[in-house]
Amino acid sequence: MTELLQDYWRAYLWTDGQRLTGLAITMWMLVLSMSIGFCLAVPLAIARVSRKPWLSWPVRLYTYVFRGTPLYVQLLLFYSGMYSLQIVRDTEALHLFFRVGFNCAILAFVLNTCAYTTEILAGAIRSVANGAVEAGRAYGMSDFTLYRRIILPDALRRALPALSNEVIFMLHGTSVAFAATVPDLLKIARDANADTFRSFEAFGFAGLLYLLATFLLVGLFRQAERRWLRHLQPHKAA
Repeated sequence: MTELLQDYWRAYLWTDGQRLTGLAITMWMLVLSMSIGFCLAVPLAIARVSRKPWLSWPVRLYTYVFRGTPLYVQLLLFYSGMYSLQIVRDTEALHLFFRVGFNCAILAFVLNTCAYTTEILAGAIRSVANGAVEAGRAYGMSDFTLYRRIILPDALRRALPALSNEVIFMLHGTSVAFAATVPDLLKIARDANADTFRSFEAFGFAGLLYLLATFLLVGLFRQAERRWLRHLQPHKAA
């Protein structure tokens, strides 16, 4: 048992200077997909709440499709389906991109989390008090300044609890990356299980690492909520 745990420690956490480990790859996929997805979701959320149908309906269709289909199916579509298209094989840039499993996984994760984050931010934008918006307009702010100074800061604070849940869901969602041959935590656990046939230890240790990563992320978001949502905390009686 001790030798097996030592082997898992090297496989999951150790780096030999030539490759990243399963834990590092899992966290890197999470950070990369959430960062890109969030940057894309902010303008899409603004378009989602627009009263102009030509802006809001394409975003609504996009979020409906990616929230209505499993992440695993989306990953397989990009990893196996896209590479089977002739236009992808004939276009050098697309050929080089879709032949790498890590790129396909990141693309699927970004589009999936962007869809959920867009709806989260759109709901937060709608919940911004009308009085604050009207005050900004009365002050002579343009739409860009209104979003930059009033709407988006307020909406981001309101969306923080929901965004924390999305980060946790995305962390768990990265476990499907093994389907694209990405050596993440679950891929290494499956390899360890295939080598040793000790399923409980292999998958149990992987589950423990996922649990520890989740605990760390929850703690970070709790600190963020205490700082930026302090005005919503109940006041203690003197």
